[in-house]
Amino acid sequence: MKKFALKKAGALALSAVMLAAALTGCSAGGGKGAGGMTKVTLNEVAHSIFYAPMYVAIEEGYFEEAGIELTLVTGFGADKTMTAVLAGEADIGFMGSESTIYTYAGGAEDYVVNFAQLTQRAGNFLVSREPIDNFTWDMLKGKNVLGGRAGGMPEMVFEYILEKNGIDPAVDLSIDQSIDFGSTAAAFSGGQGEFTVEE
Repeated sequence: MKKFALKKAGALALSAVMLAAALTGCSAGGGKGAGGMTKVTLNEVAHSIFYAPMYVAIEEGYFEEAGIELTLVTGFGADKTMTAVLAGEADIGFMGSESTIYTYAGGAEDYVVNFAQLTQRAGNFLVSREPIDNFTWDMLKGKNVLGGRAGGMPEMVFEYILEKNGIDPAVDLSIDQSIDFGSTAAAFSGGQGEFTVEE
């Protein structure tokens, strides 16, 4: 148990140091702040447990130690995070690669480049309205699922998982893609859908 705790603490510290090092090269957000600190605005797509290493680094003062005055903003959607980066309102955007691909494919001359892999797994959860003791993927057949925005990373990962489990996303169930990812939890709480994909 002690060995696991040490490995976990080491992994968190390493993640924070790597993130701080990546952010050190950013200066588009306003240059130097008080005391010669480099000001960096970071826009995260969602406030998620999967960004825990970054939150720990912020709370423990690792950014300040590295000379970074960090401002964290939640964009509530990759499209909004991308817009903030392209408009110069944020130096860095934490989001899936889909917005980068769409922006590049749309012919943008000043496109962004994905440069890091903050998480190694998709941070998505399938949430059921009713308790299920022994879940199997075929239980989704005929059900209504809130999947998030069409073309968004959570929705695309969900469809990939369905296909890997022999379920046709277009035929076997109904995936509601009309609600942006930041609003699916509220819609689900309000009674929409039998399942929802959350992060």
